Amino acid sequence: MNEALRLARLAAERGEVPVGAVLVIDDQLIAEGHNCPISANDPTAHAEIKALRAAATRLGNYRLEGAVLYSTLEPCVMCAGALVHARVARIVFGARDLRFGGVRSKFQLADSDLLNHRIEITEGILGAECAQLLKDFFEPKRAQ
Repeated sequence: MNEALRLARLAAERGEVPVGAVLVIDDQLIAEGHNCPISANDPTAHAEIKALRAAATRLGNYRLEGAVLYSTLEPCVMCAGALVHARVARIVFGARDLRFGGVRSKFQLADSDLLNHRIEITEGILGAECAQLLKDFFEPKRAQ
């Protein structure tokens, strides 16, 4: 999660919402990503999607069975759906996304009984640090 936090800080430095994600298989870092939808002009350029794309390319397979995704923020519905399609085994996230969360806060897509794959969810890892990073990013913007 520390590596995901580093990536989130990098996103913030670039003016993007500070979210970072890393994908691990068998305790090895396979791929990483940070939010960049503004700079990429791509609404799908979320940290989790970037990590999934990089991992699939690296492994030559869109199925990432056994993978664990660490994200500083609860994945949105788009990212949660992509994680289910990729057959990721587990999601570990820091802070809940009370507005758009697709894993716990608004929807429970990743471990829904309605889908053919369910992902194990662990939340709150370095949650205070992840939430503070988001607060520090948005506070000056809201004051304007």
